[in-house]
Parts: sequence; C-alpha cells; structure tokens
Amino acid sequence: MTSETGRAAAATATRMPAAQRRAMILDAARGLFGRQGYNGTTTDQIAAAAGISQPYVVRMFGTKEALFLEVFRGTLSTLLDAWRETLAHLGPDDVVARVIGEQFIDLAAERGLHTMLLQGFVSGADPAIGAAARTGFLEIYRFLRDEARIPDEQVQGFLGSGMIFAVMLAIDMPSRFDEDPDAAALLRATFGPKCSQVLDLLRAVPGA
Repeated sequence: MTSETGRAAAATATRMPAAQRRAMILDAARGLFGRQGYNGTTTDQIAAAAGISQPYVVRMFGTKEALFLEVFRGTLSTLLDAWRETLAHLGPDDVVARVIGEQFIDLAAERGLHTMLLQGFVSGADPAIGAAARTGFLEIYRFLRDEARIPDEQVQGFLGSGMIFAVMLAIDMPSRFDEDPDAAALLRATFGPKCSQVLDLLRAVPGA
C-alpha cells in the first residue's frame, strides 16, 4: 500500500463508524481467505480490499489468525442462521434435507461463504484453526441431527454433497462451464436444476 493510499484509507477509517469498518474488514477477509486460504492471504491484502489501513486491521483484530477465526465462526453462524430461518418457514409437504440443501446452494450469493468454510475445514493441522473447524463441523452435524431431524444414514450424503459444492467453487470450476463440456456436465450433476442459478449468482458476486 503506498503512503498516499495509506493516508486515504486512514482518513476514510477516521470518518467511518467502527462497526462499519469492522464489517468491511470481515467481508473483505472472507472473500480473500476463501479464495486464497489462510497462508496465502496477508493483512495488507485484506486492508487494501477493505479500503482500510493495515495497522488499523491489526489494531482491531490483533493477529491474522484471530481475524481468520472470527471470519470462520461468523461464516458458520451465517450458514446456521440461514438454515434455521428456512426451517422456521417449512411447509407441511417440504422435505427438510432438500429444502436446506437448496438453501445451501442459494448462499452462493454470500461472497466467499462456502470456500471460507472449506478453508477452515482443511486447516486441521493448525492448532487453533483446527480446533475451531472441528467444533464447527460438529455444530453442523448437531444441527442436521437435532434440529433438521435428518437421520444419521442421510447425513453423510448431505455433508458430502455440500463439500463437493464447496470444492467446485474453490477450484473455480464454474469458470470452465462454457469452454469444457465435461466441466459443464460435472456442474450440472453437482447442482442439478439449480446449476443455471448458481452460475448466475457467481457471475453477479465477484470473488464468490
């Protein structure tokens, strides 16, 4: 970040309410962590993406690890809150697993949500991140079992489908849809009738 850019970011941060600055940093961090991973992302990059000075990011969150953990936990909460909202409005003929599965796909509109969760889940070797990821995955399992009432024999398939979805986003397979028939066939097999909707969402949300 140049000194001029840094001064501009500092001036912007001074004028902006702290809660808004925090939200901007978290949003930028989710997009970058989700796309580049923990080790591939720096606080300088996050600050630049948020339009905030890097020292302010460090001052607000302390360390990159602390920021990653907050983003990961917040992303998990976003997912579970969306699922709970969906459960609260189920109709008598709705199949729970299908409806919340569709909700999971719809959340492609939330930039970096699926890939951020995936980055946490593949970071098990890191003591702090691994502990948060294990806790988070168990929270998802308990939701599916206790709140969504999905039988254990169906949970594995549900979670497997979700992970495949996240992997397709993490490796940017949708970018190959128009140029590779096999990529298009794989995406259709993964997303079913929602494939076109997913592609439209990703084109509308940069860094999704």
